[in-house]
Amino acid sequence: MPDSRRGFLKRLGAAAGLTLFGNKRTARASGPPPAADQIGVLVDTTLCVGCRRCEKACNDVNRDLPRKPAEFFTDDSVFNTRRRMDSTTYTVVNRYESDSGAGKPVYAKFQCMHCLYPACVSACIVGAFSRQTNGAVVYDSWKCIGCRYCMAACPFQVPAYEFSNILTPQVRKCTFCFETRLKDGTVPACVQACPMQVMTFGKRTELIKTGRKKIRGSPGRYFPGIYGENEAGGTAWMYLSGGSFERLDLPALGYHPAPGYTEPIQHTLFKWFLPPMGLYAVLGGIMWFLKPDRRRKKP
Repeated sequence: MPDSRRGFLKRLGAAAGLTLFGNKRTARASGPPPAADQIGVLVDTTLCVGCRRCEKACNDVNRDLPRKPAEFFTDDSVFNTRRRMDSTTYTVVNRYESDSGAGKPVYAKFQCMHCLYPACVSACIVGAFSRQTNGAVVYDSWKCIGCRYCMAACPFQVPAYEFSNILTPQVRKCTFCFETRLKDGTVPACVQACPMQVMTFGKRTELIKTGRKKIRGSPGRYFPGIYGENEAGGTAWMYLSGGSFERLDLPALGYHPAPGYTEPIQHTLFKWFLPPMGLYAVLGGIMWFLKPDRRRKKP
């Protein structure tokens, strides 16, 4: 019995899906496991006063960013809206209300989290993003083709594209001061500039111990947990908070590394140029099925 049109299209779509997306169970986080001396930063948001000196230090040390006047970094009106990193800014400080809404405002700094298993590295089909042995996730603009898959893959919505740059657009994000300071053994500019010692730089394993010690020593001061210790497989930048992490716009993520979700699509999608082959196969099959039967006799 000949197939119905619906049944034929269902089987055709299923075949194309298997061809394009492969088997999800074969996916795993890419890249080498984090080294024992992986660097990191522990951010204690209970100490932040919103001075934004970290923002200014970041703008000063990253000469590829547009220069901003000193007055910009003392303008408290920026706290009236929630900000995100963009192509001109690698780090931002936002203000939040306390969990009760009656206490002092809470300030928190944000930048690239430098994931232990970065989704941007996994999603990039040309290797423009890479994770260094010390944990810094860096970007090579010469390899970038502007596909912006890194932006779609990042669970923290960090990479920003230079849409205003028509000729040579790049993807922008915090580099952990890899080229400007880390290579010389200097701590990141934002960490050094903080007058309140909100950020502690060091080995990630030691920072986790420090965070747990703070929580045990002042259980009423801290929310019981270190954000980034396990989220998305772990991040180099980790946070302590006096309340829930969700109020700081830190997404509620599972412990599974993010590349485990992106690799099934990315790695099979572009291997052997399967997208155009799969697309042409689907379109060809539909055209063949819908083609009038020339053998049919005219009345």
